[in-house]
Amino acid sequence: MLTLDHLTRTFTSAPSGREILAVDGVSLTVQEGEFLCLLGPSGCGKSTLLNLLAGFIPPSRGTVHFAGQPVIKPAPERAVVFQDAALFPWLTAAQNVEFGLRRLPRKERRQRALDMLGQVGLADFARAHPHELSGGMRQRVAIARALALKPKVLLMDEPFGALDANTREHVQDELLRLWERYQTTVVFVTHNVHEAAYLADRVAVMGPAPHSLCGWRRVEIPRPRDRDGQAVLELSQALREDLSQIPCCVAPNRRPEEEQ
Repeated sequence: MLTLDHLTRTFTSAPSGREILAVDGVSLTVQEGEFLCLLGPSGCGKSTLLNLLAGFIPPSRGTVHFAGQPVIKPAPERAVVFQDAALFPWLTAAQNVEFGLRRLPRKERRQRALDMLGQVGLADFARAHPHELSGGMRQRVAIARALALKPKVLLMDEPFGALDANTREHVQDELLRLWERYQTTVVFVTHNVHEAAYLADRVAVMGPAPHSLCGWRRVEIPRPRDRDGQAVLELSQALREDLSQIPCCVAPNRRPEEEQ
């Protein structure tokens, strides 16, 4: 579904003109229907990598391919959910979901928006404006807006980072329910080890130096998972230990199928 080959991205610092390395030589394959978590500390390049997958920025070196075609710009088959729900404050929840469907006939896009709001449990809030919704509700509207596009891949950049613990758990479960229903491929950026252990099929660990992939963990815990169960807690601890050992010794350019 997604293939990254020796992907590198640098930025130039405006004051000094110094070149800053954000992502260095990442090679990665994401399978269709997979829930992949990109886990790492702040500043390791996770969000930059997601922006490269989305087509918001071009690579400095290397390539990104979606379904065998090069990614050169944003497209509806790769929908993005940000940490901030990024809703238009002057539009209602339904109008926000409709926004990306403007090429559809008015009646069809309205019905799809209402259907998706129903899927995230917000059917009764279609006419509410963002300021009338809680943080978790706004994020569910953002997820509904992304899924209304019927994307092949859902790219999520720490989407629950600003939510309180209880709301975060509720929205995580909503996301898993929707993922299982629609079988959408998900690439999910997080720095929360417990979130990665609970959600992912596979976890890619990134480090701030050399801003690349440092290791992998395939999650064999059956679904549905008990977030407080021994298996999830043990994996969380293992991921925490992985992060504590960065930079790791695993070659960053090896593909996941090469890992044990």
